[in-house]
Amino acid sequence: MTSTAKTPEEYLASLPDDRREALTAIREEILKVLPQGYEETMQYGMITYVVPHSIFPSGYHCKPTDALPFASLASQKQYMVAYLHYIYIGSAQEDFKARYAATGKKLDMGAGCVRFKKLSDLAVEVITDTIAATPVEEFVKKYVSNLPPSKRPK
Repeated sequence: MTSTAKTPEEYLASLPDDRREALTAIREEILKVLPQGYEETMQYGMITYVVPHSIFPSGYHCKPTDALPFASLASQKQYMVAYLHYIYIGSAQEDFKARYAATGKKLDMGAGCVRFKKLSDLAVEVITDTIAATPVEEFVKKYVSNLPPSKRPK
């Protein structure tokens, strides 16, 4: 479900109560640990934490006019999702999966996201620990190093 909300607050207000409560709770935890430099915004119809152009002027390689997305929260048709773009770079995914497994919660992972139907299904601490442990500079460096040479900023 693509949203036309202009702010995270407007986005959350548009959701059914159960999803609003779950995504609000996750958002609050993310905002507590979000490393300096990232900004919260709406991007692609989701609450998104981005590396702003003031830090990484090249933007997202798929659409350079957009800030580089780092993580997102969304309510979709069948479930809610937490996108963690960092875990799809290098070996971060294996570490993430191991930490998630250690919580005893079932990991429902898709292409670029962790899906969940209710807040209690999600290992929120693994999500927030991953975000907290990823400074902007580290994310940008790994992002750029994983781009094809023709897509790397000059």
